[in-house]
Amino acid sequence: MDLKLSHCFIAVHDHDKALAFYRDVLGLEVRNDVGFEGMRWVTVGSPSQPDVDIVLEPPSADPNASPADKQALEELLAKGMLRGVIFATGDCDATFEHIRAAGAEVIQEPIDQPYGVRDCAFRDPSGNLLRFSQSRGR
Repeated sequence: MDLKLSHCFIAVHDHDKALAFYRDVLGLEVRNDVGFEGMRWVTVGSPSQPDVDIVLEPPSADPNASPADKQALEELLAKGMLRGVIFATGDCDATFEHIRAAGAEVIQEPIDQPYGVRDCAFRDPSGNLLRFSQSRGR
């Protein structure tokens, strides 16, 4: 079996703010930005990984979710409790300075971790935790 990651999903409360961050600050390219059944479908991705898309979607995008579940997801997003993603970078410190200079909320300054990476962390405009990780000596 040959499996590869194709898509991952990040919940966002405002597509325009999310695009300003993921496109303009992180430098990801916008691959799709279309309306579908009253919702907005936005995908972004790294130019160096053309086969992996990050879907920016509202937390209530699942049509099978009950109204109570949609409300719970909205509340978790507002609290910053939904998981984000980890990006690999060749220079954690430079990445940190770039993102901090853009005004993103700093969660963790660059630090050497005992599991072999140097990483830092921010919150995106919706409160998702994003880590930026640089491999050390692998």
